[in-house]
Amino acid sequence: MTTLDENQNPHESLLALLTQGEDDTSGLPLSNVLIADFSRLLPGPWSTQLLSDLGATVIKIERPGSGDMSRANAPHFKTRSVYFNSVNGGKHSVTLDLSSSEGRAIAHKLIAQSDVVVESFRPGVAKNLDIDYTKAKELNAGIVYCSITGFGQTGPLSHISGHDLVIQALSGFAGLSAQDDKAPDVPGFQAADYAGATMAVIGILGALIKRKNTGEGSNLDVAMFDSLFAMCNISQTASMARKVGNTGTPAIEVWGGNPRYATYLTADNKAVAVALLEKRLWVNFCTAIDREDLIDHDERLEDRHSDHGGKAAEYRAAIADCCRAKNRDELIDEMTRHGVPMCPIYSPDEALNSENVAGRGLIEHASHPEEGDIPQIVNPLALSGLARRHRPHAPDVGDANNEVLNALGFDADAIENLIKNGVI
Repeated sequence: MTTLDENQNPHESLLALLTQGEDDTSGLPLSNVLIADFSRLLPGPWSTQLLSDLGATVIKIERPGSGDMSRANAPHFKTRSVYFNSVNGGKHSVTLDLSSSEGRAIAHKLIAQSDVVVESFRPGVAKNLDIDYTKAKELNAGIVYCSITGFGQTGPLSHISGHDLVIQALSGFAGLSAQDDKAPDVPGFQAADYAGATMAVIGILGALIKRKNTGEGSNLDVAMFDSLFAMCNISQTASMARKVGNTGTPAIEVWGGNPRYATYLTADNKAVAVALLEKRLWVNFCTAIDREDLIDHDERLEDRHSDHGGKAAEYRAAIADCCRAKNRDELIDEMTRHGVPMCPIYSPDEALNSENVAGRGLIEHASHPEEGDIPQIVNPLALSGLARRHRPHAPDVGDANNEVLNALGFDADAIENLIKNGVI
């Protein structure tokens, strides 16, 4: 077990012990920030992984034994969850039974030494566990405390679990794909989870700057619903117009109703995305397919995001016929030569192995002693030097128990007793 340097305080010791051999975080903006991460599943862990990429030392607190339930999520590399690794890379795991007084006492010691606390319990649970903001502030006056929930700590829906689909449904976002006699499609992206995670990161960074300027901590109430709803400003334009008595029409059309901004099938039953919003691009396309008759020389700027009214059916038919006449890759090659922005709709495998992902350096590999070299999606800020490019793999359950407890003042005998009593 690594030993504590008696000349260092616990905060410095935790940073020193947990960053040994990780020189790639030196010089990063959060290299001196310690985060106690009590979150699970997606929004909280992804947000703290981003902060870890920026240099923060993140201690992930998990239940003894099984740990974060997302460790069980398929698919796997060999035995470990790909999903879990994708949102928990670069962290250090400590197991604590927070239902026990001993576990809570250790959590209090950790909170007292941390710069940031992140939790994603249902409202009221953190208070019941005695690790809520009131307790955290008592232990550490300058703490930045971030709670991530589905609907916030207050409000009529605060008691509802924060499942992504529920939040997308209630935000109006999922309803954008509604059709007559057909329920909207289940969204293919966890927009609410990632919106909440992104807002949490922004809030934490802002709170750290505030603390540096004023010495004051912060209590952040980040709701996934609020975060996604704030990002629905474009989809809410018509409803906001109606809110002040206007008709909301013509509505901005970027959801498939504009035939020049839509998806189409090709001869080989693959699909392409067509983005011919601007008039000059539409002219390029019409010229490329010898259909100059479709060019409207009186087209106005406001037609760009419209459904093109009575011309829509003819436009859609012409694009569909063009796409159906060729295989996907052949079509893309031809349109690219004519300066027409069509692109293939990739499967996840095609996207992962695409030339652009490789060219931007968005995939790196982490070496794992049992899994081998496992792929990681690189933080986009690495290109700007603000985040590390090589993120270590996700931790095993309790991999940092000894180091963290030792830095908090527990000796080997005390740690052994905690193990025997099921506290860690």
